[in-house]
Order: sequence, then C-alpha cells, then structure tokens
Amino acid sequence: MAPPPLLILQDTKLNFGTTPLLAGATLSVSPGERLALIGRNGSGKSTLLKIAAGEAQADGGSRFVQPGATVRYLPQEPDLSAYANVLAYVESGLTAGDESYRAHYLLEQLGLTGEELPANLSGGEARRAALARALAPSPDILLLDEPTNHLDLPAIEWLEQEIGSMRSALVLISHDRRFLERLTREMVWLDRGTTRRLARGFAHFEAWRDEVLEQEEVAAHKLDRQIGREEDWMRYGVTARRKRNVRRVAELAGLRQQRRERKAAQGGVRMAASESEASGTLVISAEDVTKAYGERVIVDTFSTRIIRGDRVGIVGPNGAGKTTLLSMLTGILAPDSGTIKLGTNLEMVTLDQRRAALDPNMTVATSLTGARGDQVWVGGQPRHVIGYMKDFLFAPEQARTPVSALSGGERGRLLLARAFATPSNLLVLDEPTNDLDLETLDLLQEQIAEYSGTVIVVSHDRDFLDRVATDVIAWEGEGRWQDYAGGYSDMVNQRGHGVQARADASGKPAAGAGKTAPSATAAPAAAARKRLSFKDQHELDTLPAKMRKLEAEAAKLKDILADPALYSRDRPRFDKATELLARTETALAEAEERWLELEMLREEA
Repeated sequence: MAPPPLLILQDTKLNFGTTPLLAGATLSVSPGERLALIGRNGSGKSTLLKIAAGEAQADGGSRFVQPGATVRYLPQEPDLSAYANVLAYVESGLTAGDESYRAHYLLEQLGLTGEELPANLSGGEARRAALARALAPSPDILLLDEPTNHLDLPAIEWLEQEIGSMRSALVLISHDRRFLERLTREMVWLDRGTTRRLARGFAHFEAWRDEVLEQEEVAAHKLDRQIGREEDWMRYGVTARRKRNVRRVAELAGLRQQRRERKAAQGGVRMAASESEASGTLVISAEDVTKAYGERVIVDTFSTRIIRGDRVGIVGPNGAGKTTLLSMLTGILAPDSGTIKLGTNLEMVTLDQRRAALDPNMTVATSLTGARGDQVWVGGQPRHVIGYMKDFLFAPEQARTPVSALSGGERGRLLLARAFATPSNLLVLDEPTNDLDLETLDLLQEQIAEYSGTVIVVSHDRDFLDRVATDVIAWEGEGRWQDYAGGYSDMVNQRGHGVQARADASGKPAAGAGKTAPSATAAPAAAARKRLSFKDQHELDTLPAKMRKLEAEAAKLKDILADPALYSRDRPRFDKATELLARTETALAEAEERWLELEMLREEA
C-alpha cells in the first residue's frame, strides 16, 4: 500500500487583478517522489511553489501538510536581512536533532564561509546561502525554485550528487534539462492555470506535451463543427417546425460560451535573426595569447582558429576567466602577449548575462525601437513594434511597461529580441539560457542552428551546449584552455571528466569541487602507454589498502562531528575535525580516481 501524501494542494485558485493565474491547480507530493514542475515563464510555477511552501496564500482551494513533516523552500529572491551572518541564517533552518556540521559543510561546498554579512551579499551569494539552508536539515520535502541559477558547472554537478543522495521528496523548477533528467522521475505540467501529471521522467515531456496539445486541437475542431451544425439547425430547423426547441437553443448557447472560455495554448516565440553580409572565412585567429592579473594567470599561451559558421562554446568554473577569454577573442581586451586577428567584414552582436544593455527606465517598446517611432527593422524589413513584441510573447499592453518591472525571463526574451533585430554575422552570447523557459530555449537552439554566421557562447547548460556547439573551449586549470571538437558530452568523452572547480589561493579545490579528476594531460599520457610500469603496478597494488585506511579515518571523523553539542562545547576541535574530514574525503576521491585510471590501463594492456 502506497504511503499517504506528505503535501496536497487541491483546486488552487489565484487571480492577479482580473486575470486568473491559477485556476484549479493541484499538487500532491508523497515520500521519496521526485517531481519536475514545468511551465512557461509567467505560468505561475513559482507562485504555486510558494503556496505549497506556505509562503503565499491562494484565493481558493486547500493546502494540507502531514503533521510533523518538514518542508524546506528555496525562493528565487531570499531575504537574509533579519540574521547576523550567513551561518546564523543557514542554522535557523535546522530542526531539533539535525546535525549542525551540515550547515558548515554545505556553505563550504557552495563557496561561503558563513561569516558573510547579509548586507554585503550579491544576489548569487544570497541564493547559495538559501540553498544551503534548504538542504541542511535533509527535510521530508524539498521545494527548489531554479537552484542552478548562479552556480557554475562543478557546483551544479556537485548539487546533483548531493540531492540525488538525499531521501527527501523533491519538487523542482529548473530550465536546466540535464539537471531535470537526472533528478526527477515524474512531471507536473502547469499550463493555463491548471496542472497535468505524468508518471514518467523529464525526457518524455516534449513528446507528451505535443500529444496533449494535438488532442486539444482535435477537440477544438470537433467543437467548432458541432457549433456549425447547431447554427444550421437554428436557421432552418426551427422555421420548418415553427416551434423553438428550447433545449437545443440552450445547448448552442452553452457551446458558444465554451468556445469563448476555451483557452488556447500560448503561442510559441518566433525568432528570426537579422543577418548582415557574410564575414570572411577566417573569423578569429589567436596565436599563443596570454593574459594575467598580477601573479594570477588567466590565459596561458592559448591558440585557436574560429571559422565562419562555427558554434563555439566556452566552459569553465566561475572565476576561471571565461569572460576575459571571450573579451580577448572578440577584440574588446588586448592580450599581454601573442596575437589575435579578427576576420574581415565582421558585424558583432553581444548578449550580456547581466542584462546591462537594458535601461531599466525605458519601456519594452522603446528598448526595441530606440525611441525612434513605432517600427523595428528586422532583416531589412520594417515591423510594427507590437507585432514584433508578440513574436517574443509580450502582450500589447506591455509596450509601456518599464524594463525594471519585467521578470528575469522577460528581460532575457527582450534582450534576445534586440539581438535578433540587429544585423550581424557574429553572435556572442554570455549565459543566454538564464531564466528562459524550455520552449524559448528550444527556439533559441533552432535559431542558432539556422544562423549562417558564427556563434560564440559562454554557458553552464550542458544540454544546450550539446545541442548547439560544434567546438568547446574548456578550462584545464592554471590558465590553460583546450579546444575540443563537438559538444559538452563529446568534450567529457575526450578528456575523461567534466569541468573541475577552480582552486583557491591555498591550492584547495573551490566550491562544489566534488571528486578530483585526473588532469587533462595525464589521461592521454596514460592511455598512450601499452603496459604498466613497475611504479604504476606497485601503486595499483597498494591503493586498495590506502583507500580502506582513508575510509576508516573519514568514518571516525564523521562520528566525532555527529555530536550535536561539539560545536558549542569545543569549537577548535570541531573546526579541526571538519578540516581533516574535507582533506580525507578529497584524498579518498583522488585515490579512487587514480585506482580507476590504473585499473583501466591494466585492462587495456
């Protein structure tokens, strides 16, 4: 017998003014369930999650939470103002019996110390603190709203492992397809105010959605034909009989009302890039370029050639220097040494992840027209601004809405609208997928595929890179960058691991490092050898004993930290045990990776 649900939302209704946002939405979460909450930007996903968390009140419907069940919610804009520091905020989410060392562990993994003052936090740091607070108590239900925002690839992959190892039930909103595929097993689709549920993984969503919409179109066509038949009867049948059939008249009125109230599926974004004359065949040539700030090397003797039509992805952890490399490749920033040559006839358009190109005081319409009338020139043809806005899912009444009032997803769509209206043959996209819904992402990918110019994109979205990139430039550590053919998964297959975390000043891996993988140069060198050396064979024989010893040490340290009173009773011992545990787990991860590398080499030999 299935366990009873931990949380139930039934017939949830909510209006914004006279417009219904939620019109009878339901949500049921049972122990251990992993749900993806999917829907368009503005469909009410975040609002429904707030109601589930008890942070917002619905206009109608009911909410039930099992007594004693713990619910933790990650908002998009957390408020830490009532707390002395980040650690106090995270620890406030713990309940009786929770292990306090979890707060320190999670903050460390997310790149925070706990001593930060709320007033000094950036938006990304505040969200990472809120993520630590949500995860710390290992709650019965986790409600996460875009948890990968402001995280780099190493931290995203660490978060996947962390959530995957927890027993909590999960309701997840995310635009990251790979993240959804790996962590969710069922889907709840919020569409036009109501919810539909499918007991299958996210990989099946698009086929299911298209099938549902196709069935709606068939039903709408049948309704239109039925109305036509009833109208014919009203014209001819009533006169012939000289008696009005009140029942059929009422049925016709009901059918017409049904058609008036029928909500058609929201149209898709229509994108068409304005392309200028073709550039030269060689777009960018970089030879032995270097860049350093003080003693820190950002780029160390990097060379590449980008040809017209290439779609190049740049990947690396936060702080590795992706934006610096991008600025050098596009001629914005000069290298310390080496040469960068730009091709002929280049017309570049840039999409900035910080949305800095948008003036918050301008309206949507003036942002597109530049305050020059009501026309937007797209592909050499004039378009009325209202019609062009509709292509990007903006309602006509939003024409005078200031940019400052738009959501993150709406600002992203507005930037795309501006970028695609500007003639170009080189698109430079810095984190273009942030805050976009899945349908808009699909169309952005299609547009990039059809674009005849060259595209350079910086992104932490693995699925997006797999779909659009022909080459990936990956950070290899210490200023080294390497060019790989194919998308993100192809890069992983070639180098043997994904993007690693950047080491801090002390040489330790930074936030979200997870297991340390072998260096990019070590893997090819090992694969090239045809047999194990004496040293390698000895290391392979002794590594199992070393791993068992490290596992035993880690277990002892975890037992010490399991004492809930240790932090307040003996702070130095707690700090030392925490540091030793981190070192031991890192050493264990390195030993496991080395053993696997040597074992594969032995089998190949």
